[in-house]
Amino acid sequence: MITKIPLENILFLDIETVPEKEAFEQLPEEVQQLWAEKTEYRRREEYTPEEFYDRAGIWAEFGKIICISAGFFQEAEGLSFRVRSYTGEEENILKEFKKLLETYFNRPKHVLCAHNGKEFDFPYIARRMIIHGIGLPSKLSLFGK
Repeated sequence: MITKIPLENILFLDIETVPEKEAFEQLPEEVQQLWAEKTEYRRREEYTPEEFYDRAGIWAEFGKIICISAGFFQEAEGLSFRVRSYTGEEENILKEFKKLLETYFNRPKHVLCAHNGKEFDFPYIARRMIIHGIGLPSKLSLFGK
């Protein structure tokens, strides 16, 4: 498969996520209850919601993105690989990443590549964009696909 897609058309990416708040106690009471209900099937009776909160980063509803790293191959006197990491406030990370997608990786020939991207990275980024009221770039608008 990789030999059929020119490397210059692939954007490789990875995200790093953490719980939205540092501690369970910092969550509003309503969110604490939602967390308890959402994680009940995973926690079983082994953990309390507080003890399980360190895993909140894997759920877009209870986590946040602290870094998106993106890399691509560029043809300029031979093939080179460029990497850019977006860090800082989550909303700014998402806006900058959206700008990258819409400016340089917006054509049908462009594809996104991430380890477990379809199951984790792409939907997580999309959900966090929706939470921040940021319109989805076409590459992340996966409804019906």
